[in-house]
Amino acid sequence: MDVRMLDEAEYKVAYELYAKGMHALEGSRAERNAELINYYFKLTGEMYSEPNAIMHHRIALYGSPCEKCGKPYRTPKATICVACGNKKQS
Repeated sequence: MDVRMLDEAEYKVAYELYAKGMHALEGSRAERNAELINYYFKLTGEMYSEPNAIMHHRIALYGSPCEKCGKPYRTPKATICVACGNKKQS
């Protein structure tokens, strides 16, 4: 599935909202994380109810796009694309 990834500026805002929700003492989990969920929705148009999933949509966690299929490498140090099997050219 293709999902919209957060750049570092967007991630910084998301992280602050995530931390705010995690430290909140009152309300349901959904209520505590509503600001983060709404922020991601406004950026992407995609609705996620799981805050941990949103926090994994950070560009910096992944590698560059594959030269063959365009999907990101699994990590910045990865040499083989798991989507198509392409070996990264050094």
